[in-house]
Amino acid sequence: MGFRINNLTDNSNTVIREKLGGFTVLEYIKDLSCTSVMDATAQYYMSQSNMRRKQLMIELNNSEIMMKAGAMQYTIGRMEMTTGINGLGGLVSGMFKSAASGTGTVKPHYRGTGMIMLEPTYNYIWLIDVDNDEVVIEDGLFLACDTSLNIGVTARSNFSSAALGGEGLFNMTAKGKGVLALEAPVPAEETVVVELENDELKVDGNFAMMWSNTLKFTVEKSGKTKIGSAASGEGLVNVYRGTGTVWLSPLASYS
Repeated sequence: MGFRINNLTDNSNTVIREKLGGFTVLEYIKDLSCTSVMDATAQYYMSQSNMRRKQLMIELNNSEIMMKAGAMQYTIGRMEMTTGINGLGGLVSGMFKSAASGTGTVKPHYRGTGMIMLEPTYNYIWLIDVDNDEVVIEDGLFLACDTSLNIGVTARSNFSSAALGGEGLFNMTAKGKGVLALEAPVPAEETVVVELENDELKVDGNFAMMWSNTLKFTVEKSGKTKIGSAASGEGLVNVYRGTGTVWLSPLASYS
């Protein structure tokens, strides 16, 4: 009993962009399924601009992963899917975490041996090795992870400023040891990594993708006074204080 997959990783139009543990990021060099001249023209320029379809492939070997609801495209092998929710208490907790962090209440768990292919995306897939650490993730980036990681939420230090700054009051966290997959608007190569040691970072905008939970995160006025903030033209800024790491994507486009 077993399976073999042909014309996937052995396809000349497919490259393995990254691999970490049982997680593999596949990228398609060209979109070969164009059916019109307009489609072909658009796909050509998209490919030249690094806008290529990507897929996350997850291999299970008597192991378990968790993923974003609705992300699965197909599975091969013997595995079972559960909701990851235990009873009414788990459902209530899941509803709070989903409302707080902007993610779905139910995150399917897949356990067993086989392969899972997620839906293709033009966004960029990051694979992160969380090594006995705890990181905070910007809203909506979660894609999948090993269930050895504990997924939770963390609150802003000052709720009123967070609301005024256009940020959510809570963020998702990943704690422990395992692989975390994120779906981000920019490639990891464009990420600026800032390591703080008892210092502070001020960011005008929500382009911090991820940061250490050891940092104190607040939203504050850019100046000491209202007049100073108005004069600087910045208004409110996101502030990260303490010792830890912040991953910035300053070239990301936000509406």
